[in-house]
Amino acid sequence: MTTIRVIGIDLGKNTFLLIGHDYSGREVFRKKLNRQKLLQLLSVHEPVIVAMEACGGAHWLARRCESYGHQVKLIPAQYVKPYVKTNKNDFIDADAIAEASMRPNMRFVSPKSELAQICTVIRKIRAGYLKERTACMNRIGSILLEFGINFPRGHHNMKNLFQYLADNKEPVPPMLILELREQLDHYNQLNTWIKEQEKKLENLLKDDELLTLLQSVPGIGPMTASCCLSTVGNPTDFSNGRNFAAWIGLTPHQYSTGGKSRMLGISKRGNKELRELFVHAARAVIWRDGTAERYFGSWLIDLKRRKPFNVALVALANKLARIAWSVMVTHKTFEIRI
Repeated sequence: MTTIRVIGIDLGKNTFLLIGHDYSGREVFRKKLNRQKLLQLLSVHEPVIVAMEACGGAHWLARRCESYGHQVKLIPAQYVKPYVKTNKNDFIDADAIAEASMRPNMRFVSPKSELAQICTVIRKIRAGYLKERTACMNRIGSILLEFGINFPRGHHNMKNLFQYLADNKEPVPPMLILELREQLDHYNQLNTWIKEQEKKLENLLKDDELLTLLQSVPGIGPMTASCCLSTVGNPTDFSNGRNFAAWIGLTPHQYSTGGKSRMLGISKRGNKELRELFVHAARAVIWRDGTAERYFGSWLIDLKRRKPFNVALVALANKLARIAWSVMVTHKTFEIRI
């Protein structure tokens, strides 16, 4: 056991597969343990490198390993796949994880804090409520359409559903009104739950200095700022702002062969929610020419004239992501320099 350099763990719900490698990269041991026995082994084992895929439960286990004195390396799953040999099984996956963790140019994920994970959970629940609210609105619209009523879209109209029906003197059966009332109550309840989730985020991060600094960037509000803080474990994992934007998926997808390089649409890799929020942040800025020119000068105005709207929109989202990375690394507020 004294020759072990790295332990690769293939994570599961109840069982965990471990493979230990020595300093020569040879396999020293393999074990199959449940969660309790895994923690017991790690708590008494001498400090080594513990490698895992950055998947469900990895950040919790990474914090426990660090508390035992181990060095933790979390690897994105797509970077482990090339090291999987022949047929796929759990022990082969653990072996591939251990081997990948020792590559000199491998990229790793910083373990998230407990607060960051809680913020992620709050935002996921909020996103679920948003989907339910959209489904509820579509359900009400489709019900009315079955009775020949073309109900207009939008939250303003939905909140005044019965007022709209009364103003337009739409003949609605009494039994249908009862069903619509239940659906409208559900819609209003979802609105309340969404606001409560937003207040929870604000209360959790109200004392965080970075949250305030990130909101100095044009278009970035509390939701985008909190998503940055909870998604990015350590901004210094990225060498520059462009790498951060590429990780989000806001840079072109490159396809090069035979000496010919082609730049396609954006890659859409990484965190979908964070990419969506940066695009919405850019949309809030680019729609207003006065605001766009005040913060970004003639560059953005000329780009809007030369390129299609969505192309200019993504270009600005890319720029906002780079600025946000700089703010997180330097802990300095955004300043206009034109």
